[in-house]
Amino acid sequence: MKKTLSFPPRAGKHRQDRRCLQRMLPAGRATGKWRVQGAAGGWGQFVATVLILVAQSSASLFAAEPTVQLPQHLEQGQLVIGHAPPNAQIEFDGHSLRIGKDGTFVFGLGRDAPAKAELEVRNADGKSQKLELNVAQRDYPMERINGLPQQTITPNPIIAARIAREQAGVVEARKRDDAREDFLQGFQLPVKGARISGVYGSQRVDNGVPKSPHMGLDMAVPTGTPVHAPADGIVTFAATDLFLTGGTVMIDHGFGLDSSFLHMSRVNVNVGDHVRQGQVIGAAGMTGRATGPHVHWGFNWFEVRLDPALLPKQALIQ
Repeated sequence: MKKTLSFPPRAGKHRQDRRCLQRMLPAGRATGKWRVQGAAGGWGQFVATVLILVAQSSASLFAAEPTVQLPQHLEQGQLVIGHAPPNAQIEFDGHSLRIGKDGTFVFGLGRDAPAKAELEVRNADGKSQKLELNVAQRDYPMERINGLPQQTITPNPIIAARIAREQAGVVEARKRDDAREDFLQGFQLPVKGARISGVYGSQRVDNGVPKSPHMGLDMAVPTGTPVHAPADGIVTFAATDLFLTGGTVMIDHGFGLDSSFLHMSRVNVNVGDHVRQGQVIGAAGMTGRATGPHVHWGFNWFEVRLDPALLPKQALIQ
């Protein structure tokens, strides 16, 4: 069994993704506080005072335009967490977004999201605006894997029908759209100190056959290594023997966001269980279509598959 990674030209950006476990999305929100830099006193204080008085006067004459707050940097594969003004309505890519009581909303930028995206915002006063978003494009490596059981690559009709039935259950679980905001506590790695053996977005060639891109983060660890919930949530899917993914667990974090864990040797949870961040949900393995023991962590916004390595790692609320 052999597994190799090769990067196309200009893949330096993606090589950095191996270190992006240290990254996090900008968590701060605009505070509205005035800050004067380089003005220790005297004239600087006078100018600052005038600016504040003018701003206060303007605010009394004109209502501030409600704004949508978003991270400064957006890229393919990213979970986007934003904040909307009161009573706003937002649409993205045909989805009417859930907006929490605190103004929080989310959406996902897929692996192949275009360089330009658009949010349509309708404010409480009935006025609409379209926000154009710049989405950074990524380079993805080619990943060649040999030694997989051929029936997992080109299944016969009976096995193909089984795969379709099992996948239908996964698709159904991803339709959940709870108001819970478990994702705001940030995410932890399901296993720590592991070697990253597969990255999000890589183009797969299995046994010489081009397949779908790899849509998750693979962490190589010995069979039996405990797997922990990366954040609070509710178990929406749990199975021990799916044909392609073996032991499989899905955890819903609210707002259509879910984590999935594949190829597990043991499943410790059941559908409907409420799990806490850090709780053991099972053990790593190599069940289903796998060449060695590892944890596959996938992450979705409904049907859109996102990069777990780009998830925020610290709480977005205190």
